[in-house]
Amino acid sequence: MRRILTYGTFDLLHYGHINLLRRAKAMGDYLIVGVSTDEFNALKGKNCYFSYEERKAMLEAIRHVDMVIPEFSWDQKIEDVKNFKADVFVMGDDWTSKFDFLADYCKVEYLGRTPEISTSVIKQDLLSGR
Repeated sequence: MRRILTYGTFDLLHYGHINLLRRAKAMGDYLIVGVSTDEFNALKGKNCYFSYEERKAMLEAIRHVDMVIPEFSWDQKIEDVKNFKADVFVMGDDWTSKFDFLADYCKVEYLGRTPEISTSVIKQDLLSGR
């Protein structure tokens, strides 16, 4: 079984997220998604609309996702790769090279993002009344 691991906040879930999850799942048999907890988002200076539990429930309802785990810190990724026996670590290409250190433990892939959509764009559009 080929296990894929990815991480994200996944607030204001949109089709760009779904594209990333679908493409990640296509790389293997089992997709594990690490979701940033509310506490970790606060440390990153992120303010989410949905709570961790709500974001987790939405991701669990997506057919491409096999397991959702909490992301508590930047430093847990090596242990998660080992504990969940991940074969591939996947992130959007806006993170290119940031997780190359994981290549000692698994394959690292950066996927192109859906260019016209992001949570930041949605938030900006909502604030501007668009």
